[in-house]
Amino acid sequence: MPQINVLNKENKTVGTLELPSEIFDVEVKKGLLHEVVRNHLANKRQGSASTKTRGLVSGGGRKPYRQKGTGRARAGSIRSPLWRGGGTVFGPATRDYSYKLPKKVKWAALSSALTVKLSDGEVLVVEDLSVPEPKTKLLVGLLKGLGLKDNLLIVLPEKDGVLELAARNIPRVHVIRVSELNVYSILTHERVILTKDAVEKMKEVYLG
Repeated sequence: MPQINVLNKENKTVGTLELPSEIFDVEVKKGLLHEVVRNHLANKRQGSASTKTRGLVSGGGRKPYRQKGTGRARAGSIRSPLWRGGGTVFGPATRDYSYKLPKKVKWAALSSALTVKLSDGEVLVVEDLSVPEPKTKLLVGLLKGLGLKDNLLIVLPEKDGVLELAARNIPRVHVIRVSELNVYSILTHERVILTKDAVEKMKEVYLG
C-alpha cells in the first residue's frame, strides 16, 4: 500500500496514512481516462441548439406567383431555403448527447486518475480543512499556510456548507464531496487535496 504524509493546518507532518492500493496504485489505462472524460463532457452538453426546416417555418401555404410568364425562376413556396426567411437545410436539431458507461469502467478510470496524481506528487492529505466562518480570507490564509494557491480540488467526506461558501470566490479552487468525485475534475486540477476523513470515506464508498 502506498503511504503518504498527513499534514496539519500549519503544514507540519503529524503522521502517515496508508492509501488503498485498489484506488491509488493501479495500472494506469489512458484509453479509459480518455473515454470517461469524453463521456463526462458529452453528458454536460445541453443539446438545445435548434433550427427550423421548411416544414416548420410558418407561412408559405400558396405559390408566391404564377409558374410562367414572369421571367423569374419557378417557386412553390416562400419558405424555400433559397428565400430570405425560409427554412434551414440540415441545421442542428434538439438532441440528447448523453450516454452511459459501465460502472466498472468509471471505477477503473477514477483509480487510474488518482494513481497518476499520486505518482506525480500532486495528492495532499491534510488532517482538517475546516474554517470557523464562511469567509474567503480565512480559507485563502489556510491554503497559503499549506503552500497552496489555486487550481486545487478539495475533496471532503460530506457536505461542508461553510467551507464551500468560503471557497466559492477563489478562482480555480473547487470543493467536491467523495460521492461526486470524477475523473474530469481530478485531471483538470493541478493538486488534489484530501482530508483524512475523505480517504476513509473513499474506502467505504469504493471498496464497500
